[in-house]
Amino acid sequence: MNPAPAASAPPPPSAAAGSDREIEEALSAPTPAAIAAVGQLDGDHLVLGASGKMGVTQAAMLRRALDAAGKRTTRVLGVARFRDAKARATLEHFGVVPVACDLSDFAAVMRLPDAAHVQYLAGQKFGTDSAPEETWIENTVVPSHVARRFHASRVVVYSTGCVYPLTPVGGAGANEASELGFLGEYATTCIGRERVFTHYSKLHGTRALLFRLNYSVEYRYGVLVDIGRAVLAGEPIDLAMGVVNVIWQRDACSRAIESLLHTASPPKPLNITGDKLLVRDVAEKFGAHFGRKPAFTGSPQATAWHIDARESYRLFGPPPTGLDAMIAHVAAHLRAGGRLLGKPTHFATRDGKF
Repeated sequence: MNPAPAASAPPPPSAAAGSDREIEEALSAPTPAAIAAVGQLDGDHLVLGASGKMGVTQAAMLRRALDAAGKRTTRVLGVARFRDAKARATLEHFGVVPVACDLSDFAAVMRLPDAAHVQYLAGQKFGTDSAPEETWIENTVVPSHVARRFHASRVVVYSTGCVYPLTPVGGAGANEASELGFLGEYATTCIGRERVFTHYSKLHGTRALLFRLNYSVEYRYGVLVDIGRAVLAGEPIDLAMGVVNVIWQRDACSRAIESLLHTASPPKPLNITGDKLLVRDVAEKFGAHFGRKPAFTGSPQATAWHIDARESYRLFGPPPTGLDAMIAHVAAHLRAGGRLLGKPTHFATRDGKF
């Protein structure tokens, strides 16, 4: 099991039942580590997939970290299709420059402005089972466009712990040296994304890092929201996936910024998450907040999708936000009727179909 989180680190400010912008203010508050990292980097930053559920936070934190580091003239450019005008407005509120682009259009990608540092968050997960061809385009073709266009940049490539196979729950989980799993089309296309960036990194000497995240959580979305909402609604929680890892979104975005200092060619794979958690224990903690006894279905299986994040702990220390603080934030948001993103994680899925 990974080391315990540092108890001395304060949790992020509460934004329970706040507006989306208030929530983003809390999630994108730059950590001291993020501020220190951008202080060591020269050149503009580009966030690809800036309108997604983590993209807004990532771009806003970069902007705020640069401001705190005294680098106000360094630009942060947020790239997305911007089908959601609200996401564009939120990025502008934080001082991020929105750039509209369809990343599946190679000519449009080639016209994107230069940037020394790239955060790659584009990709598709949900809907893979019903439209696998779209997932293959988003997760393998688009990376080839980006890898060619930004071959001279440092690139942090968001990936997933789903690239690994299910591993025994009694162990530490898959680490960066573990064999990859190819479990379902989503996981396979995510491996494809990593392979594409690795190919072009070797070809051009591009410094990159494969940011294998498993799983990011916040007030409106994530494994904790799924479990907490079920407890509050009196719905049974499937225990088949008996253990999970989670990390607060603020901490994950900070680690992505810090990862720019650890890029390499070939790309360095890095597991990003928090401690291994028992799903039953998490549900019971929510039950204590809500004054309800959780209901369960199924039995814990011998294996689960969980990962060993000791290497990222060595580089960055343990994530500042511990489980009790995360659950308290999510429980308060749920209890107050705060808005959710309406995207269940399907964390209990064992066949790789999303």
